[in-house]
Amino acid sequence: MSTPQTIAVIGAGTMGSGIAQLAATPAGARTLLHDPLPEALARGRARIEKDLRRLAERGKVPPEEVEAALGRLHVVDSLGGLADADLIIEAAPERLELKRELFSTLEGIVSERCVLASNTSSLLVTAVAAGLAHPERVVGMHFFNPAPVMRLLEVVAGVESGEEALALARATGQAMGKTCIDATDGPGFLVNRCNRPFNLEAMKLLTEGVADIRTIDRIMRLAGGFRMGAFELMDLVGIDVGFEVGLSFHEQSFGEPRWRPSPVSVRQIASGRLGRKTGRGFYDYSDGAHRPDDPEPPAAGGGEGLVVISGGGVLADELRELAAEAGWEVVSAAETLGELAFLILDCGEDDEYDEESAVAEGGPRAILCDAGSLAALDPAGPAVGFHALPPLAEGRLIELTRQPTSSELAVERSERFFSSLGRHLAWVGDAPGLVLGRLVSQLVNEAAFALTEGVGSAADIDTGMVLGLNHPRGPLTWADAAGLDHVLTILDALREELGEERYRAAPLLRRLYLQGRLGAAYGQGFHDYE
Repeated sequence: MSTPQTIAVIGAGTMGSGIAQLAATPAGARTLLHDPLPEALARGRARIEKDLRRLAERGKVPPEEVEAALGRLHVVDSLGGLADADLIIEAAPERLELKRELFSTLEGIVSERCVLASNTSSLLVTAVAAGLAHPERVVGMHFFNPAPVMRLLEVVAGVESGEEALALARATGQAMGKTCIDATDGPGFLVNRCNRPFNLEAMKLLTEGVADIRTIDRIMRLAGGFRMGAFELMDLVGIDVGFEVGLSFHEQSFGEPRWRPSPVSVRQIASGRLGRKTGRGFYDYSDGAHRPDDPEPPAAGGGEGLVVISGGGVLADELRELAAEAGWEVVSAAETLGELAFLILDCGEDDEYDEESAVAEGGPRAILCDAGSLAALDPAGPAVGFHALPPLAEGRLIELTRQPTSSELAVERSERFFSSLGRHLAWVGDAPGLVLGRLVSQLVNEAAFALTEGVGSAADIDTGMVLGLNHPRGPLTWADAAGLDHVLTILDALREELGEERYRAAPLLRRLYLQGRLGAAYGQGFHDYE
């Protein structure tokens, strides 16, 4: 499929001007930029020129290409000036009737070969195309902000979208230097849908008192490898903007519990603290930086003594390796050495566990909180709880929890042991999966639902989350790394203890588990591994 010779963009705001810049270069198309507001059109043209010249100063674009691109860019003050466009991309405000009216008007102006693309992120492409004489030429081209920087383009097929129109959209995206993924029409399409738990589960953790805002964000950055935590991201996007998107999701799904908006957002909006744009949101931006830079983790090493680590999963194996590297003498619960353990890490039963020969008595215990909260796994007991999510080599923090009956010896030794692995620590409230395990399990679960429903492929889901949202890895790849059994265990425990339907496991996730497709360590999970 050849790329369009003339591309028109309607809407000269930040997103529209960014798309027009991509059309002019690197796509190299004759580019028409229109906005009904003359002052907005002038600002959009100036923004494009400023951004291109800045790129030239940094050596990222040859100066001659900047001049050529600006020569291909034309501002148009009326829709009639778009008559010869091969592709029109609208970046108008997110109002369904506005977009419908716009496309209906364009049908009377452009040729029948012209493809009409919507950059909507919250409206159904099918709904935008409804009532048009040629709905088959309407597609979704969902760019991510800022469009010139983000490497992803979602090409969205509405019910009536024709293959020729979709192919033209893909070819255009590739000419713009984007990685294109295909998404079926639905709430949030592919990427924004799969990312719903990122903010919602963080706010749920806050309302349940599992951790405060700064701790949740710190765990997401240091343990999860996210560039920013959920509350930092909501402040960046605008809390009111995110809430409106959340309402749209909930309404379009007829009240899906996984997508229920949080009252935390309502309170923030009522207070006028909407994020960076108002100077205050979940954080205060009045004095510049809202937090200090994250410090480097402590140096690994200094282990001295015997550590018992039970369990046969991915996490137990990674902990054994890290503990040995830190200098600890590591044994499983099935081995007998006749000496008292410095610490017993209970990550589940060993496959070869023998109660008569086990070294499991006398030492303080730390229990993995995946199959339940600490309170459920050690009722009124002296143990502490912990959780970490593989791959541990890339995580810089381990979470700990305690209850009133946890012994000070277990607390002290758990802190010493996990610090010796070269990891930061965070004490949080009690819950299955603690913070990161719970949040990532919900990301995996939503992705599994989307995969089941045919919204996108496993490869496109993971690519979309990494390129569109800068996640450290795709959720399905993360599930394969951590073990599908680990993820499913957390979800089942959350549903049992909290009694909420939002934690019901996706049927595909449970089906893969029952088939023995447990992840990368087993050769098969959501993806296949050699």
